[in-house]
Amino acid sequence: MKSQEIRETFLDFFKNKEHKIVPSAPMVVKDDPTLMFVNSGMAPFKEYFLGNGNPPSPRIADTQKCLRVSGKHNDLEEVGYDTYHHTFFEMMGNWSFGEYFKKEAIAWAWELLTEVFKISKDQLYVTVFEGSEEDQLPMDNEAFELWSQFVSKERILMGNKKDNFWEMGDQGPCGPCSEIHVDIRPETERKQKPGSELVNKDHPQVVEIWNLVFMQYNRKANGSLVVLPQKHIDTGMGFERLCMVLQGKTSNYDTDVFTPLISWLEHHTSIKYGVDEKSDIAMRVVCDHIRTVAFAIADGQLPSNTGAGYVIRRILRRAIRYGFTFLKQENPFMNKLVSVLTANMGDAFPELKDQQQLIENVIREEEHAFLRTLEQGLSMLNRVISESPNKKLSGTKVFELYDTFGFPVDLTALILRENGMDYDHQGFEKAMKEQKDRSRAAGESKTGDWIEISNKKEEDEFVGYDQLESDVYILRYRKVESKKDGTLFQLVFNKTPFYAEGGGQVGDKGYLEDRNGDVVYILDTKKENNVIIHITKNLPNHLEDKHHAVVETNQRFSTQRNHTATHLLHQALRKILGTHVEQKGSSVQANHLRFDFSHFSKVTSEELQEVEDFVNDSINNKLPLIEQRAIPMQKAIEEGAMALFGEKYGDKVRTIRFGDSIELCGGTHVGNTADIWYFKILSESAVAAGVRRIEAITGDAAKNYFKEQEDTIEQLKELIGNQKSPVKAVRDLQEENTSLQKEIDQLKKAMAGDIKEDLKQKIESFDNLNFLAQKVDLDPQAVKDVCYQLGNEVNELFVLLGSENNGKAMLTCYISKELVSARNLNAGTIVRELGKYIQGGGGGQAFFATAGGKNVDGIPQALEAARTYLT
Repeated sequence: MKSQEIRETFLDFFKNKEHKIVPSAPMVVKDDPTLMFVNSGMAPFKEYFLGNGNPPSPRIADTQKCLRVSGKHNDLEEVGYDTYHHTFFEMMGNWSFGEYFKKEAIAWAWELLTEVFKISKDQLYVTVFEGSEEDQLPMDNEAFELWSQFVSKERILMGNKKDNFWEMGDQGPCGPCSEIHVDIRPETERKQKPGSELVNKDHPQVVEIWNLVFMQYNRKANGSLVVLPQKHIDTGMGFERLCMVLQGKTSNYDTDVFTPLISWLEHHTSIKYGVDEKSDIAMRVVCDHIRTVAFAIADGQLPSNTGAGYVIRRILRRAIRYGFTFLKQENPFMNKLVSVLTANMGDAFPELKDQQQLIENVIREEEHAFLRTLEQGLSMLNRVISESPNKKLSGTKVFELYDTFGFPVDLTALILRENGMDYDHQGFEKAMKEQKDRSRAAGESKTGDWIEISNKKEEDEFVGYDQLESDVYILRYRKVESKKDGTLFQLVFNKTPFYAEGGGQVGDKGYLEDRNGDVVYILDTKKENNVIIHITKNLPNHLEDKHHAVVETNQRFSTQRNHTATHLLHQALRKILGTHVEQKGSSVQANHLRFDFSHFSKVTSEELQEVEDFVNDSINNKLPLIEQRAIPMQKAIEEGAMALFGEKYGDKVRTIRFGDSIELCGGTHVGNTADIWYFKILSESAVAAGVRRIEAITGDAAKNYFKEQEDTIEQLKELIGNQKSPVKAVRDLQEENTSLQKEIDQLKKAMAGDIKEDLKQKIESFDNLNFLAQKVDLDPQAVKDVCYQLGNEVNELFVLLGSENNGKAMLTCYISKELVSARNLNAGTIVRELGKYIQGGGGGQAFFATAGGKNVDGIPQALEAARTYLT
């Protein structure tokens, strides 16, 4: 079976079992602080397991895009070195939310594997939970008895808590599970040694294929377990592994999920897969990582230097590095794999087709940037090797290369080995650990259990579209402690006027007032697994009482102005630049807005003016807000509403319309575009290849901006004598300045000529060469010119000049090229060492280099020390 057919067969099977087939959720997680990426099939359904939302159906099946590169589930380092671990993978699963349980899940899994996919029963083993004394949990006898109907008892194996009790993290829904393992070794090997002895022993041909999780507990912060109100089924089957089994392969990379990518690499690199272990590993790394990066970008996560973006950049750079080192790819090549991936997976995941051009552009730009970094790192490493007094490089230096320049440690080790050297591994690991400890300590937090206060209903209802004040009850709260923020409290109300951060819009601030007039300030509002959380520094005195919740009006109104302006801006960009423009991110705050969008080139000043005029025309036309709060998703799309890539939408959506602008949006908006007052673009810049950014202001911020501009003009008029045309006056000053600068340059040139002649007289013979070490009163460019002029007039010359420029010390070293080779002298090395006298450093070429420092008094010492490098 082809991979596409395997995927369709799985979904059709559960569709016939009355499951609703839903598309994969975006891989990038938006409202769960415990997850950066979806790392399992159940992650998008976490709110349903917690009881914080209602699923679209009690039975669901899907194939979910997953990424495991951080935290508890991290497979990155195994990728490429074995044949079955991946960063990106598809997790096919079927789900029951409070309906069927173990009996149906086990029976259907067995039916699908053995009757539909025709996997031999003699190749299958199952595991059940053996129980845990630590958690006071008995063996899962129910699962054992159910499996006994299909499998002989010697094929039912006991599994410990590590393997057969599934938990999404330190807290949250969990439960015992049954894993199904398949033994795909040749029959001769299976006869010699039973697969039961190899289950969960990391054998590449005896692998877990499906995990049936029986969600029936919730793990609390104190480690205890409580029974969930409803029992759920959560199953996950690795798509890539299933393809390996059904296609009769012994490696995931030999299936048609990966072979098109590998074939392209073989053709492009002229390296055959399956011949050399190092190049094989590199090809597997590249094939795995291109899937991760492409799907991340398609879901809206661009590579960057922080958070999820940093993870994606790191994965991409890992692949580039393997290609550079083992596949001899010194030019961008990974971007060309995107079309191969799209052809193979674009039908199942149409976002790849829709975003293909953007994905290629971003990856190509990242490749160019990192290959430049590799070149810089190689140059630096070669210099470090040449200057190293022994055969072992310090771990601190290797860590500096890794941390500052992104230079991979294994590439450093490889180059050192080629030069007969090694590095201090313990020193490197120590430096790495210290950095991780600092990072972990900065972000570490301890979250307590929820403490229930009230059972008042209207559970977590948001009323903030219509009102900014409301009487509320506190349903529950928990304490969060971190080194960064100290002690904070998170409160959940039965209803709330506070908007939770989402869709680019910041969360509301405000306060909570009790019956005595005591106030607790709400610092921020966020959403976690579909629950609105209000963050405070203190707890109210009377938790059980009714409180009055009040949103800070000015911030909300200013934020609404900016949010509505982003919708008008999006419409303007599509009208003026073209319908290829799509939103790629936004930040809507009270004092400014930021809007990222796809576009292939810099937006011209004329186009920006057109965009600004379009938005302001929409403001002047006083367009009213037309809102639909709960209409079917399909109807909204048919009406022209724009859905954003990387966002998760339900069956019912909210649409926001201002004139011809209509978008799916959960944010808050002004009632009329006239409320925005004015829209002003401050800047336009590049975020990544094919992605641009506009920053702008509205309302009071725009008023303040214009007032500052007016004040600046008035100050300018005063400075230039209150002339009617300050622009003409400034232009006249510029012309006068240019003329004066020419005169100064001529005077400097003449002075430098005089100084050069004076210096020429001071050249002395020292150690069989012409030597000059003097302090001069010249600017850096003039010093350089003098050095080159002296070099053209005097042979075998060594020059070190000290100078002072704007209070800073500077050393300039020039060495005739014939001396560089004959005497093995290096100006860059010399100024780096002499730079210590002026408390600075520098570098350059072998024949010309400079160093800067803050200690002007050290110049004479440096000049005197120059002679030591010649003897």
